[in-house]
Amino acid sequence: MGAGKTTIGRHLARALEREFVDSDKEIEARTGVSVSLIFEIEGEAGFRSREAQMIDELTRRSGIVLATGGGAVLRADNRAHLGDRGFVVYLRAPLDLLVERTSRDRNRPLLANTDPRTRLAALLAEREPLYCGVADLIIDSGPRTVRQVIKSIRDQLQ
Repeated sequence: MGAGKTTIGRHLARALEREFVDSDKEIEARTGVSVSLIFEIEGEAGFRSREAQMIDELTRRSGIVLATGGGAVLRADNRAHLGDRGFVVYLRAPLDLLVERTSRDRNRPLLANTDPRTRLAALLAEREPLYCGVADLIIDSGPRTVRQVIKSIRDQLQ
């Protein structure tokens, strides 16, 4: 959350002349409701089931840049689909920056009604090994510009 997946993904897709797809936005488009509302009605487990179906479908497509939600790595089948069917980039950012970036966004169901710093730290501790395990490339997206991050990714892809 807050590492820049959607922003970087959109710019990378443009640079590579590929279609950009955000799995959370696809879920919202198909259900007609926000991810926050899905969390509210179905809970995290319900959302994660929808997310797994979407990732399975989207990773079967070729020629796209896909941004997933940060929790997509929690399910082994998602990690397998992402790793087996694509090139995975983990955008790593320091906790302070993640807190700053997410503080302006009220549509973060996992940060609702909690101390965002503590929650983000816990999520990062849980997910970091999973991100590293599935990633083909780890890029620090911290204080760098979008252009610098895209250049780093493109350099590594070539």
